[in-house]
Amino acid sequence: MRADGGMVTMRAHPPAAGYGRRRVLGGIACVLGTGFAPSARAQKWDAIVGGNGAGHCATLGEAIEQARGAGGRPFRIRLSKGVYREKLIIGVPDLLIEGEGPDSILTFDAAAGMTKPDGNRWGTGGSASLIINAPDVTLRNLTVRNGFDFIADQRTHASGGSQAVALSLARGADRTWIDRCRIEGYQDTLYVEGRALFTDCSIAGGVDFIFGGAAAWFNRCAITTRFVPDAPIQGYVAAPSTPRGHPFGLVFADCRLLREAGVPDRSAFLGRPWRAGGNMDLVGAAAYLRCWMDAHIRTEGWSAMGYRNPMGTQTMLEPREARLVEWGSLGPGAGPASDTRRLLTAAEAQRFTRANVLAGWSPAQRP
Repeated sequence: MRADGGMVTMRAHPPAAGYGRRRVLGGIACVLGTGFAPSARAQKWDAIVGGNGAGHCATLGEAIEQARGAGGRPFRIRLSKGVYREKLIIGVPDLLIEGEGPDSILTFDAAAGMTKPDGNRWGTGGSASLIINAPDVTLRNLTVRNGFDFIADQRTHASGGSQAVALSLARGADRTWIDRCRIEGYQDTLYVEGRALFTDCSIAGGVDFIFGGAAAWFNRCAITTRFVPDAPIQGYVAAPSTPRGHPFGLVFADCRLLREAGVPDRSAFLGRPWRAGGNMDLVGAAAYLRCWMDAHIRTEGWSAMGYRNPMGTQTMLEPREARLVEWGSLGPGAGPASDTRRLLTAAEAQRFTRANVLAGWSPAQRP
């Protein structure tokens, strides 16, 4: 698993609509009209993507470029229902993108081993449909998807690397709030760095599908393991790469660990510790608090993960060497304590609060 690679912005395929006359404004092309002022709905949004009203943009990329030219003030984008095939980087801080529900879909279909327009390969991080590389970004009420056909690639191995990220919170991201969103992929669906809050989200994937070194709080999320035909191990939910000096990593509170039809009992792990690049300072941390787990979760809970140490030797990082814990697990996938499955005491669990994990940050409610 890697999180590197380049990125380009592709054009979208928005919902069919007549977009009328256009003018280029600071690098964007949004529809001309009478402006936003007459409409209370329009006053709420600095840009509206999709539709054919006054001031509407054809693509999300155009709206983000408009935000880039807004002088650093908070900027609000409305994403109308539709499928937008775009590959984007958000480098603008203090940005809100809000959809109209799960049918507001941003998608692309790149995978790590596929070739970019410049002839190089995407790499894991470069495969992401959406990269957030700025602080104080909020996504709300929309879907981010990587549409790469993982199942077909498991048969053909044509891609040369099947990691395909949907959403990447990259090194520049911090204080990211993902609210009521769907995040969909198979391998490496969601990469997280910085401080991040996920509320009432749906996250679907298979192999290491929530990964990274973030201090992240997942609250009341549905986390679904996807079915891969003929795979004896259906996947690993979390792959934390938390720095040793950080007390908290990926924390799942009051979540539900679900499975697609066909995923067998005892076929998926809660996760495994990722020592990215053989960096010995990375000692993954993940916690499940009061989570309901279906029967696809294996009794041993966690698995080891390989890495190459500084001497070049292939080594396994075992669960007991990392910080992988549970408290108050429920459902048929909740297992007994063991050498690979550490259960916190009630006193130990008290340390795991949202305020502690996010170092005191809490997002302000936005209109």
